[in-house]
Amino acid sequence: MNFNNMLQQAQKMQKKVQEAQEQLSALDIIGNAGDNAVSVTLNGQGKFKKITLSAKALNPTNPESVDQDTIEMLEDLIAHAMADATKKANNEAEAKMKSITGGINIPGLF
Repeated sequence: MNFNNMLQQAQKMQKKVQEAQEQLSALDIIGNAGDNAVSVTLNGQGKFKKITLSAKALNPTNPESVDQDTIEMLEDLIAHAMADATKKANNEAEAKMKSITGGINIPGLF
């Protein structure tokens, strides 16, 4: 096999990987707990998208006492905390990899 064929195959594979990543990022994967009292949505790459809480999750004995504004506020707070933790984890991983690679940016590693 010559170098040009190998290069073409690598480019085709790279395109397929990119298409697969785009498809995965567009997926919604929903996990539920507590008889659907709490739902978490991730994309197909495992990145957090949103959380949904029911009144039953906040007050199982008297869900009618929980107003929708409180639920939305807690959903927003949890979503922001998840985004913050994800950002911090990504920064730590990137710093660790940079220390290993000597600062060389290897595509696809981060």
